[in-house]
Amino acid sequence: MDNWVTGAFVYIVVWWVVLFAVLPWGVRTPETPEPGMASSAPVEPRILRKFIITSLVSLLVWLVIFGIERSGIISFRDMARDMF
Repeated sequence: MDNWVTGAFVYIVVWWVVLFAVLPWGVRTPETPEPGMASSAPVEPRILRKFIITSLVSLLVWLVIFGIERSGIISFRDMARDMF
């Protein structure tokens, strides 16, 4: 990743992908939902906890991507150049 903008963009994309993987973790639905409440609504969504987990996992994934790109094992620029 040649500059911080590219690195930030990759982190944001990874963060959103990881978030959608983490959101269903530990979801429990109520046995008897209240009137007017969706039956699929989670009892305790724990969103802040899931955001923290997402951020940490995304950082680890981003570091792996950064390390692979910096080491030259995979060159994303060469891959993009070969596409056209």
